[in-house]
This record gives sequence, C-alpha cells and structure tokens, in this order.
Amino acid sequence: MSKSSGTGGGAASPERSTGADQEAADGRGGPAPEPDVDQGLEDLLGFIRDSRGFDFTGYKRSTLGRRIRKRMDDVGVQDYADYRDLLETDTVEFRTLFNTILINVTSVFRDPDAWELLQREVVPQLIADLGADDEIRVWSAGCSSGEEAYSLAIMFAEALGIEESLNRVKIYATDVDEEALRDARSGQYPAKNLESLSVELRDKYFERHGAHYVFRPDLRRRVIFGRHDITRDAPISRLDLLVCRNTLMYFNVEAQTQIVDRFHFALREGRYLFLGKAEMLLSDGERFEALSIRQRIFRRRPGGSTPPYPAIPMKMRSGLGAEMQAVSRTRQLRDLILDAAPGAAVALDEGGGVVMINNEARAQFGLTTHDIGRPFQDLELSYRPTELRSLVDQATHERRTLRVNGAERRIGSELQYFDIVIQPISGGQGLPVATNITFTDVTLATQLKAEVKRVREDLETAYEELQSTNEELETTNEELQSSIEELETTNEELQSTNEELETTNEELRSGNEELETMNDEMRLRSTDLDEARAFLEGVVSSIAAGVVVLSSDSRVRSWNRGAIDLWGLRADEVLDEEFFSLDFGLPTGGLRQVVEECIASGKRSGPVVIPAVNRIGRSIDCSVICSPFDGHNGGVVLLMEDVSEPGGG
Repeated sequence: MSKSSGTGGGAASPERSTGADQEAADGRGGPAPEPDVDQGLEDLLGFIRDSRGFDFTGYKRSTLGRRIRKRMDDVGVQDYADYRDLLETDTVEFRTLFNTILINVTSVFRDPDAWELLQREVVPQLIADLGADDEIRVWSAGCSSGEEAYSLAIMFAEALGIEESLNRVKIYATDVDEEALRDARSGQYPAKNLESLSVELRDKYFERHGAHYVFRPDLRRRVIFGRHDITRDAPISRLDLLVCRNTLMYFNVEAQTQIVDRFHFALREGRYLFLGKAEMLLSDGERFEALSIRQRIFRRRPGGSTPPYPAIPMKMRSGLGAEMQAVSRTRQLRDLILDAAPGAAVALDEGGGVVMINNEARAQFGLTTHDIGRPFQDLELSYRPTELRSLVDQATHERRTLRVNGAERRIGSELQYFDIVIQPISGGQGLPVATNITFTDVTLATQLKAEVKRVREDLETAYEELQSTNEELETTNEELQSSIEELETTNEELQSTNEELETTNEELRSGNEELETMNDEMRLRSTDLDEARAFLEGVVSSIAAGVVVLSSDSRVRSWNRGAIDLWGLRADEVLDEEFFSLDFGLPTGGLRQVVEECIASGKRSGPVVIPAVNRIGRSIDCSVICSPFDGHNGGVVLLMEDVSEPGGG
C-alpha cells in the first residue's frame, strides 16, 4: 500500500517526480541535479515555514517549484513576492496551496506482491524473534488517509489472530497533513477504496454503514494517529517494523540522509524497514541489509546508533544521604498533594505507560493503583469519554497543550461532561518526558448552562409569540372591517355577474350551433378527400409502367403496382429509402444526373434507356422519363417502362 505521491509524514510530497528525479530516487543514477537557486522561491519557502510551521526546504526544488508555480498560475500571479503578499492577506489560499502540494495517493495493500512477501517471510520471522508476550511496535510514516496503517493492522491480525494482535501490536501512523489525518482517524472508506481487498477480509475487518465501510473498532484502538514531520520531529523509537513508502524520493540528498539516520535510530537491531519501489538504500549497506531489493524490504544490521538528538546528561554526586531523604520526603508530599487534588489527573511517561493516577481519577473512572504501569491505551479512559491516544501523541509531537471542552461520558442513563487538558511535560533541552492529563467535571455547569439556554430560548419564543399574537389581532380587526366592505361590494358584483352569465349562456348556445355546422362541413370535406385519394391511387395503380415518386433528397415517396411487377420489390420495402442506394436490377447510378438536372431546371427530361434486369431475371431495356413533381417540394416522378423488343434478352 505505497503512496506514489503522498505526504510522507514529512512536510509534504509534491506530484511524482520527473524521469531524472525518479532515477535519483531509486539509486540507479546518483543524486538528481538541482536547478540554480531561485531566491524568490527560497524566500517564499522560508515564509511558509516561519508563518505556518510547514518546512518544505528539504524538498527537491524542481518538483516543489513546479507545484507552487501551478498554483500561482491558477490565481494569476507571476512573481513569488506577489504570491507571498496574497498568502499574507488570504488565509484560505494557504489551505489551497497545501492541497496542491500534498497529493495523497494510497490504497489498501497497494503493491500486493510486496505485501505478500512481507506477510509470508518478514512477519513470521519477526514474531519468532520476539517473546510470546513482547509488544510489537510498528510505525507507518506518511500514512496519508490511513489505508496503509489499517493494512498493517489486518496483516498482523491475520498472522497472530485478532485477540493476540489486540494485546501485542501497537501501530503508530503519522503524517503532516491534518486533513488526511482526520480522514484516517475516522477509518471510513467507500467501497471503491477497498476493491483490492478480498470480500472475506473486507467483511471480517470492516463494518458496512450505508455506502461506506468502517474499520472494526477494537483493532482501530490499536492504531494511533498523530501529526509528525519526519524532517524535524523526533522519531518514534524501539520499532520492530517501519513502513515509509515512496516518500524519500521527494527530498534532496541532505534531507534523505537525515531521515534515514532517524529511521536507523528508531529501529531495533535486526528489525525491518519497508520502503516504496521508487526508493533504495544503496549507500547504506553497512547499516541496512537488503532482504528483497525488488520489493524494497531491508533489515537493520547490528551495531550502535547515534540518536538524532543528544541525550540529556545525568550528574551524580557522592554524599547524598541527607539530600536523598529530603528529596524522598518532598516527593512523598508531592504525591500526596497530587493524589488529594480536587480534579482527576492521570500522568503518562514518554512511552505511554501510566505513572500516576490520583484519588479523584480512581473514584471518577473506576481505576485502581494496579493500573499504574499499564499502557495507557489499554485503559478504557484512553478512548472514553473521548479519543485521547491520538491527542496525547499530537501534544507530545507538537509540544503544546491541547484542550477538549465538554467531552461527554455516559454511565447508564446518566451523562457526565469533562473539560480535558493534555499537557506535555518537557525535561532538559525541551524534550517531552511525560504527559499530564487532567479532567475537570463540568457536568453541573454544563447542565445549568443548557437549562439557562433552554429557559432563555423559551422566554424569547414566548415573547416573540406574544408580539406575533398582538400583531395578528390588530391585523384581524382591520381584515374584518375590510371584509365587511368587500362583502357589500361582492354582493353587487354577484348581481352583475349573474347578468353576465345569462349573456354568456346565450353566446355559448350560438357557438355550439356554429361548431355543429363546422363539424358537418368537415365531414363532407373528409369524404371528398377520401374519394380523391382513392381516385388518385386507382389512377397510379392502373398505369402499367412503373411509377416512382422521389423527394428532393432522393427518398422514395411512392412505388406503384407497375414498379412492383417490373422489379419485384414491394412498396413497404422501399418507402423512405434512398433511391440510389437500392439494389433491384436497375443501375440507378445512371439516373442520378438526369434526376439532378430535372430538379435543377424544373423541366421534364428523358427518356433515357438503361439496360436492366427485371424481377424474373430477364435482361431488358428500361426507358426512364423524369418529370418534376411541383406539388412535393421539388421532388421528381420517374416513369419506367420495358421497351425491349419481343423475344429479345
């Protein structure tokens, strides 16, 4: 399930690169040459980075410049400086620009041959190398709209079984595109997006909701989505499998090197890296072993790795007995204060494990001290009253406090509401070391607010109804007075109307008599027309010679009995057919010029004698006379007669 052009979890990925870029990306032709520095483009990229936090400076300028130029052409801007002015004044244009750059192309189990190799050889070996209870950590970097992450969840569920997968597998799915992450978190896809999945697997792992399919909720909770920039943010560590497909090819050589360094640090020794078909690690043979070059599956070789970020030094001193007791006492007091805090609070370490649950949190959410040390994602609190796992990851990656107001929690028929604060706690050098989650019960305030709002709305509605009723009464009084006057006027009008109706009745009687007279005349004319038609048909039928009437576009309008006897074609076989396309023994092509001259001159032409074959197959000489048919919009009448000598042919 690669992304032929996805966001890649970095800042963004423009459209598929050109042939030169592609050759550089897959390692066949060395680094692709970058164009000369365009200072206007560089200034624009710096502005985007500083104002919106999207760092595109590590991307290949040829591809990135082409995508930005496309958007500039769409809005009619020629200069980078002018386009920067537009971005400063139009916040909507930022979104449109990012959507132009961030082209997400993905699907479930894309490139099935690569996934089949991964499932057949890599996953069984990975499971065999781990203990029966060891956690399996997976990272899908550049997950786009989530199909790749859910493909990983399906793959491990098929290999381990759903129950064991729920207990052991943890999948991190990251991207820089917030819109794509929103789609991914929903886990909802139209049927077309799942066409590559067998019906059996689709029905097993997706639930149908109308025209869409939703990924099963229990496995969905094992997939944690969050925003992450692989060029800037700290990598997820202690991984067993890292999937990043067709993303590196959009970065320049320097950025690629930094990203691969982070990937090497993130993977455990002997664990696996799964890239896209447009990427290779030919220059990293000392750190990565190629399991399948064709399918781009690599394994991290044994050996240490320098972390992408420097570790925090720890200073130790001797003679700390009294100080340690003071520190222990201080820590005990701090824990007691936290435990007695009026608001519910839960603290997590950097790995997502629970390190503190205060008394209010235990009482409010049914937790115990035995839950300390468990992964937060295993607690019901992680997804109820709201989805907190992705928010914790987002707060950690973005290093900022997030708030959720009015999260709803249902206990039986009772509703509770909480304001939730997710606050990352940083250690030395600003690196996140823990996360504190506090819950403030605002049920009463929310209910009072709702009640006040309802009462206010009721009062406003009652006041509006009172005003409306008063206006309606005044209007009704005026309408009553007006109605009395109208009734008096209507009475007079009715008397006048009655007189008009009597007059109209007389006129209708007169009109009826006229219609009866016209009906009699029409009946007489119809009889005359029937007689005339019968007379004309009798005259045409009695002519021994063949008589054919053609319209101005050479289509047959009449075909008499003489023509039937001469050529053997019935009238219903030729009517409305193009005369010169008929095949009945007479070479009609020889008559085309005669017919056209007759139509053009409006005069009789012929006779023309043409050799032909009659209906019984005997060769004859056919004489044809063409006369204009003035009564049919420029048509002609053809008189055809056998003038062969008796005994001839």
